[in-house]
Amino acid sequence: MAQYAHPEMLVTTAWVAEHGKDPNVCVVEVDVDTKAYDEGHVPGALGWAWNTQLCDTTVRDILQKTQYEKLMRDSGITKDTTVVIYGDSNNWFAAWALWQMKVYGHKDVRLMDGGRKKWIAEGRDMETTANKATPAAQPYEASAPDLSLRAFLPQVQEAMKAGNTVMIDVRSPQEFTGEILAPPGLPETCQRGGHIPGAHSVPWGKACNDDGTFKSVEELKALYGPEGADGSRPLIAYCRIGERSSHTWFVLKYLLGYGNVKNYDGSWTEWGNLVGAPVERGAAQKAQA
Repeated sequence: MAQYAHPEMLVTTAWVAEHGKDPNVCVVEVDVDTKAYDEGHVPGALGWAWNTQLCDTTVRDILQKTQYEKLMRDSGITKDTTVVIYGDSNNWFAAWALWQMKVYGHKDVRLMDGGRKKWIAEGRDMETTANKATPAAQPYEASAPDLSLRAFLPQVQEAMKAGNTVMIDVRSPQEFTGEILAPPGLPETCQRGGHIPGAHSVPWGKACNDDGTFKSVEELKALYGPEGADGSRPLIAYCRIGERSSHTWFVLKYLLGYGNVKNYDGSWTEWGNLVGAPVERGAAQKAQA
């Protein structure tokens, strides 16, 4: 892990096997397929459902501060707990959970490199019994939301007009061009296909190796650099509902160490449904110097 700008943000599967049940460590699985946890998970791991526990189900938003604090307390997590998150699909939704924890100021939260895929491929122990935490004795007091990590619609509109920010569209090429509106089988959709004018297409999955681990620093720079994402300008990542882009946000901010990186979690379900918002269709443009 030493090659990355913030190696402390990752742990190996071996580390989790050795330390996952330490008193001050909480391992959590967050999957795209919310049934995967019940089919088998890291021994001792909790399971968070992204569609019920990690969002405000009455408002299209991430958890409100009080909701987040309740989830942490109910999970037995204190401000001093080391939280390790992993999941299916190369840690797609695990990164979204980590992003929310960073928004609310949790100091020590990490991803298990390779996620569920690597754990299973290595033949490591799994259990099917759901784990329930003992609620923390003290209330969890989150920090005020760190909005430097999050882009809202007005900021994205201004960035598009000013042209001083590199916008990375992390969806599939077919979503980027407007050929499809959403990945097959996923319900959140939009009225129009395409991408934000001036955005660059770098599908989120390209940041990972075949075993689910992150690529090397050299490979990541070679992936993002030609699209203008080299840390010299502000960066905004977006996708469809903000989860795939949180994975790219993690790569740019913590693995490459770029300072000004935001996740636009309104993403295409907001922009693609917005009256008056311009849309581009077709292949990606080349990076501008």
